[in-house]
Amino acid sequence: MSRTNDAISILAAFGLPRAQQNERSALTLLALAGLRPKTPWESAKASLLRTVDIMDFMRDAYKKDYAPNSRETIRRQTLHQFEQARLVDRNPDDPTRATNSGKNAYRLTEPALAVIAAFGHGLAFDHAVAAFKEQFGSLETAYRGTRELHRVALVLSDGTEVSLSAGVHNELQAAVVRDFGPRFAPGARVLYLGDTADKHVVMDAKALADLGVTLTEHDKLPDVVLYQPDKNWVFLVEAVTSHGPVSPKRHKELEVTFGKCRAERVYVTAFPDAATFRKYVADIAWETEVWLADSPDHMIHFNGEKFLGPHKK
Repeated sequence: MSRTNDAISILAAFGLPRAQQNERSALTLLALAGLRPKTPWESAKASLLRTVDIMDFMRDAYKKDYAPNSRETIRRQTLHQFEQARLVDRNPDDPTRATNSGKNAYRLTEPALAVIAAFGHGLAFDHAVAAFKEQFGSLETAYRGTRELHRVALVLSDGTEVSLSAGVHNELQAAVVRDFGPRFAPGARVLYLGDTADKHVVMDAKALADLGVTLTEHDKLPDVVLYQPDKNWVFLVEAVTSHGPVSPKRHKELEVTFGKCRAERVYVTAFPDAATFRKYVADIAWETEVWLADSPDHMIHFNGEKFLGPHKK
């Protein structure tokens, strides 16, 4: 195993997230420890290095020449996480140094140095890792806990409790179910609810099949599908925070997917607010609806000759 791969294994043992278990972070760790390809692990040291010093070491010792504009990536995507995980101290020589100073420097903490120096020594390494985690915990676990803390909780109309991953897109999807549904599709059931991280939170394939909708692996469902049985209407809702309104192209795609659906189709694009809506107004297909989460009692109709409902040609 190469020295870089060994360093990645150490980062994993520290509990760094997957995004930091890569060559860039491994080389950063080796630079901070002063470890060249043939330097014994037990010779690791804690040098005070600026980002430019770290990049110089990578080039000189490992022939990895990052472009000058990579300094910010190394700082934001590696050193910042190293600091959060307590692998390094930032500016131990001058804690008052400004965050944006070009003199910012980093040094391995003593517990982190002990782990690195023990690599390859079996139980000694395991004990050093355990001692580090007992003192500082795992950044991956901390990040996961933060993500769980900020998840979007939602109760469906049948009382089922679901949880969406954190993010503005999922907050808008929750608003569609929580606020749009009771106002404009009372009594509707959620047949499908996506999640930006976990894919399908709700997927009632049987109910969709009963309506005549047979899905293939190539079909891309809208963000939310609601079915209102008393009217036999199915609401196909796209939640838009950065892309994806019911454009003419998307409308045609959904017409193919739901072409044999026995319920009449209502197409809705949901936006968090008017400002986001204005960015996409030229892209929205006729014979569809628009709903704004910050004005939940109102709808904008692109139907022309009628109000909310399925369009019949």
